[in-house]
Amino acid sequence: MTASATACADPGRGEVRFPERRTGNTKRVPSRSWTVPARARNVAELRQSVVEFARANGVPEPRLSDVAVAVSEAVTNAVVHAFRGVGERGTLMVAVTVHEQQWIDVRVTDDGSGMAPRDASPGLGLGLPLIRHFADQLDHRRPPGGVGTELWMRFKFTAPSG
Repeated sequence: MTASATACADPGRGEVRFPERRTGNTKRVPSRSWTVPARARNVAELRQSVVEFARANGVPEPRLSDVAVAVSEAVTNAVVHAFRGVGERGTLMVAVTVHEQQWIDVRVTDDGSGMAPRDASPGLGLGLPLIRHFADQLDHRRPPGGVGTELWMRFKFTAPSG
């Protein structure tokens, strides 16, 4: 028998039992999240927290710099755009997961009004294209619950050449 299918004899009964079988991924995947008020003063602190967590979990340079720029842009976009037409500012959540020393996923979620085209945008319109430049993969959606926007970014540890 292999180590994963080791049988155990029940003394005195002559029966064979198998140990409890666990399903799913039992590996620990480093992850962390932060939830803060959607204020400009929180952008730098969130960026720094994400970078420190990523560095501590093996994300190499220059990908750390790419993650820092993309997180800064995504959080800034949420602060500037997510709460237009809403009387009060809401919250931002940034979640980071480092997968098998191969890639890092970052999600920036707000509870604002969602993404929509704007003619009178206060920004230059460079945030998402800049994030797309640095991230290997990028997507956005309405988060579960249907309020706000969730921006998902993936960065492979080895940057694409080109």
